Amino acid sequence: MYAYCLFCQTQKCGLIASVLEMRGVDRAFAPQIIRRQRRQGVNEDRVFDLLPGYVFVYSEKELAGYDYLQLVEGISGIARRIGDREHNWALTGGDREFAMNLYRKNGVVGQFTIFRTGEKVRLTDPLFNGCQGTVTRMDMKKQRARVDYEFAGMHCFTWVACEVIEKLEENAPEADQGESVPE
Repeated sequence: MYAYCLFCQTQKCGLIASVLEMRGVDRAFAPQIIRRQRRQGVNEDRVFDLLPGYVFVYSEKELAGYDYLQLVEGISGIARRIGDREHNWALTGGDREFAMNLYRKNGVVGQFTIFRTGEKVRLTDPLFNGCQGTVTRMDMKKQRARVDYEFAGMHCFTWVACEVIEKLEENAPEADQGESVPE
């Protein structure tokens, strides 16, 4: 898969991505980030542009020369292509790797995974060496979970950020909803 990046007028990124998809590219988006903000005592997830002015385009076929010109014909707001002419403007190296990571996340970064009490999880931080345990409490405000696990034959627990936890597939779908821990 080829990955490309276009620099565009910020207000038109979403529209440009939609038009490109209608014209036949496999995927196009303006990457976004979800940030949790507290407003009037309530946590809200709000969406912001991750890279204002940039649209990432993905295609199974190379978009070089005439194919590119035909694709963008009549679309206003595209300022220029990002990349180098040597590779027909396709992203390479670290830029391509970054673009492919965005592709795998469907262009949205920072989604918060909700865990429920009773769910079996794995701690992904190298410090815990893949330790498995059970979520016993959730602190939604601080986005962390209490995980109980066995270590050296003893029952232990730790509070960890939700980013270092991944769900195990053996979880039962009817697990109880986690409760928030008061301040």
